[in-house]
Amino acid sequence: MRLYWRFAALVVLLLLPARVQAHRLKIPAFARKYGLSCSVCHSPVPRLTAAGEAFAANGFEFQVGEEPRDTVATGDPLLRLQRTLPLAIRFDAYAQALSKTSTGQVSNDLQTPWVVKLLSGGQVADKVSYYMYFLLTERGEVAGLEDAYIQFTDLAGSGVSVAVGQFQVSDPMFKREVRLPYEDYQAYRVRVGLAVADLTYDRGIIATFSPWSGADVALELVSGQGLRQASFYRQYDRDNGKSGLVRFSQELGPLRVGAFGYFGSERVENTPSRISIWGPDATLPLGNGGELNVQYYRRRDARPFFDTCIVRPQFCPLGGDEPLNTDVDAAFAEATFWPQGPAGRFFVSALYNRIAADAPILSLRLGEQGELPPNLVSKYQTAALGLHYMFRRNVRLMTEAGWDFEREQGRLIAGTMVAF
Repeated sequence: MRLYWRFAALVVLLLLPARVQAHRLKIPAFARKYGLSCSVCHSPVPRLTAAGEAFAANGFEFQVGEEPRDTVATGDPLLRLQRTLPLAIRFDAYAQALSKTSTGQVSNDLQTPWVVKLLSGGQVADKVSYYMYFLLTERGEVAGLEDAYIQFTDLAGSGVSVAVGQFQVSDPMFKREVRLPYEDYQAYRVRVGLAVADLTYDRGIIATFSPWSGADVALELVSGQGLRQASFYRQYDRDNGKSGLVRFSQELGPLRVGAFGYFGSERVENTPSRISIWGPDATLPLGNGGELNVQYYRRRDARPFFDTCIVRPQFCPLGGDEPLNTDVDAAFAEATFWPQGPAGRFFVSALYNRIAADAPILSLRLGEQGELPPNLVSKYQTAALGLHYMFRRNVRLMTEAGWDFEREQGRLIAGTMVAF
């Protein structure tokens, strides 16, 4: 799809009447602003409740256009200033033990802290809001900005919400930042060959709307380059190709089903590579005591090594045979249980990941696949079971046992997540 067709599709979205659904992260600054418990929007932290989803969709307000709170009376109707800058911190710390180790690994590791985030969000003007967080440390390094966007809610009364900035491509499906398990939604992290595109962070535009009750549509236009730094020419993009995603979901009684398609291209020098990803997802309540999320997709890449295997076969797992087309099947299933109810203190999480390719072409950027240069594998399969206890509404204690089927390696995690 050419670039102007993607922009035309965005324009069409802005003309459709709708209501908005979104998947964004809430922060303790909002609880302070409204004088409410974190449990209104999270059950447990950081997992979102229905009220939390609606609060985010409304641009971090409970009602679109509600009376401003904690603002300065400037006397200028065109200026809305928050009295204080809303800030919050999230602190994650863990201890990890492995049943066996491979080259470069140790059997036990104190990951204290593993993540420290500085978060901020709120209203800039009526129906204009922002959200961002800065990773003060992630895995021991200053990682910088990840989520960072401006959201325009209910544009011209259409019900369409548009966010511009940095976000995760997978946000309209399942948001990685609000999951309970230590184990990740690894399907979203998959990269193939030398292509950099995946379903995690990217820069671009996302429009969301609901054409009728119970239905949600998301349309994205992103660079397909991740969060790379600007080039020597002060440009983010390395080529003219852009990537687009369309996702539709519908409530069918208690069940929500959805499907998405992602299409893009990359170019290295004069060699193009094309990417297509498509598949279904679903959310199913498990009675009154839990919820099941499932995701599957098929990814197809054309020339993901950009013909470098022919020139430098030592860098490719298939030697000098350049794979013109590669296929990846990826899926995960996540179950969350609340035996004491959603407002209780005990929660159980379970997460299963399975990723398989037709050749060793995968990189999940986990630092665990070091057997084949350049760190490529053909399969990834894990399962994890976790127990979570809300010591306080903003202090979660957890333990998780996991198993890597390909490496035959067990992992035990114990840790805490604190938000304030």
